[in-house]
Amino acid sequence: MASSKALDRFRAGTVIPAHPLALTGAGKLDERRQRALTRYYVGAGAGGVAVGVHTTQFAIREAGLLRPVLELARAETPADAVAIAGACGPTRQAVAEAALARDLGYDAVLLSMAAVTENEIDHVRAVAGVMPVVGFYLQPAVGGRALPYSFWRQFAEIENVIGIKMAPFNRYQTIDVVRAVAESGRDGIALYTGNDDNIVLDLLTPHRFGGKTLRVSGGLLGHWAVWTLRAVEMQVMLRTAAPSEDLLRLAIEVTDSNAAFFDAANGFQGCIAGLHEVLRRQGLLVNTRCLDPREALSPGQIEEIDRVYAAYPHLNDDAFVRENLDRWLQ
Repeated sequence: MASSKALDRFRAGTVIPAHPLALTGAGKLDERRQRALTRYYVGAGAGGVAVGVHTTQFAIREAGLLRPVLELARAETPADAVAIAGACGPTRQAVAEAALARDLGYDAVLLSMAAVTENEIDHVRAVAGVMPVVGFYLQPAVGGRALPYSFWRQFAEIENVIGIKMAPFNRYQTIDVVRAVAESGRDGIALYTGNDDNIVLDLLTPHRFGGKTLRVSGGLLGHWAVWTLRAVEMQVMLRTAAPSEDLLRLAIEVTDSNAAFFDAANGFQGCIAGLHEVLRRQGLLVNTRCLDPREALSPGQIEEIDRVYAAYPHLNDDAFVRENLDRWLQ
């Protein structure tokens, strides 16, 4: 059953890392390090985790890892932190995944529309009949699809929709979502940035439509799966900050770091492996392995990660991880 405290925390806005997958050298689930990752996010002050989503690798379903990965994360997530499970695929699959998440004690599902072949709004209603739904606008470069204002306008009217993660990496499409929520008249739909190329500015910018002002209250991000302590500090600070030259500079620093982690130079081919590389350097993971061997670091990506580590040392939380790693790995 969903926790009211966790959902209140979600609606207020918080940091929600999109949870990676820890694999052994043999490609099996590394349960010890999978737990350590969740403990890291909780210890850093994140308000929850999102599991079974793009950063966790959608292929966990075919690999038979969806249930064990969800179980491990739920066991390490406090009751007052929001636990969000990914749900994807055609309606029958998405409803079944939502039911699994409900039975495992998750608070909501992050609903990907990438593989939907049925009527999209009927699909959302079916899943929302099982669990609270957070919409997921995933960029087409990594398997998402463009969804118009008219879809998001209807989406916002569904009673059990509690939030939307906006990750189209596109200003026009992001504005479509915010305007749709504003013009729906619904209150209580939390807007979360998933735009890893525009994190700081999304959180800083007021959006006003039809006399209603909305703010992006938090982030549900693969980028926040690394350097999470700094992300928490930044999100708290940005809740009350006014735009300034320092914050505009921070926006560029964060986006530049993301370009290295997410492999923007190569069309995001190494986006998951790049996050794994940062976690490997910190000792949380032992390798950068993904379920699909084609998902690997791109040529030059290591050097780009080296560059942003050197350029922005104030953005990493390596010292925090070193202080706590042994305890998280117990």
